[in-house]
Amino acid sequence: MKKSANVSLARALSKLGYCSRSAARTMILEGKVRVNGRTERRPETRVDPDADRFEINGQSVCSSKKIYLALSKPRGLVTTASDEKGRRTVYECFKGAGLPWISPVGRLDRASEGLLLFTNDSRWAARILDPASRLDKVYHVQVDGLVNESLLGRMSSGLTAPEGDFLRAKKARVLRSGKRTCWLEIVLDEGRNRHIRRLLAMLDIEVLRLVRIAVGPISLGNLAKGKFRALTETEVRALAEVSRR
Repeated sequence: MKKSANVSLARALSKLGYCSRSAARTMILEGKVRVNGRTERRPETRVDPDADRFEINGQSVCSSKKIYLALSKPRGLVTTASDEKGRRTVYECFKGAGLPWISPVGRLDRASEGLLLFTNDSRWAARILDPASRLDKVYHVQVDGLVNESLLGRMSSGLTAPEGDFLRAKKARVLRSGKRTCWLEIVLDEGRNRHIRRLLAMLDIEVLRLVRIAVGPISLGNLAKGKFRALTETEVRALAEVSRR
């Protein structure tokens, strides 16, 4: 085993695109994983994913080709590989596609829909998820009721949630209004759990639909619900560059 090892074994298998970190942990504990020819039963063992040799059930594990996908997440799916409550997950959308293990870059809650990125490139994902990147994410939100300039101003000024989080919108505007409902465009440059829903709840505004339409320079466009597409090389580079600013 190399002394210069730098990540846990469970994380290394995830970084190589073989499986999730939790699945890797289970296989390691079951004695199914060999590192440099020796069975390793400790998920926390430090290894070098670029130099050490890995086998699972006697089969060599090599780094998978880097994959970058955009999914149009339907409402009603949870953003997880498996759910203890038996709920449907976003991974249903990839069945039969023959993909290596991919992870979501961020999350959308079960009731939300729209653009959700996936990749097996953990470094790329980490740059995008880094709070310091202040990456813009754009949402279209249908609410019950009409919203005036005063409420928009309070969204942008921010409010402190009962849990102690300070929640605000970078930008908020009315897209269109009906007699009883309206659509808002809300831009966030940070991402707390159920950020928009909690912020609007503090303003007594009920969310009817919440759709993420963009992450940085990547747009949902006309991608149909439940469908996914590969990001172009230009999109992958552009998102990485924006997240470095």
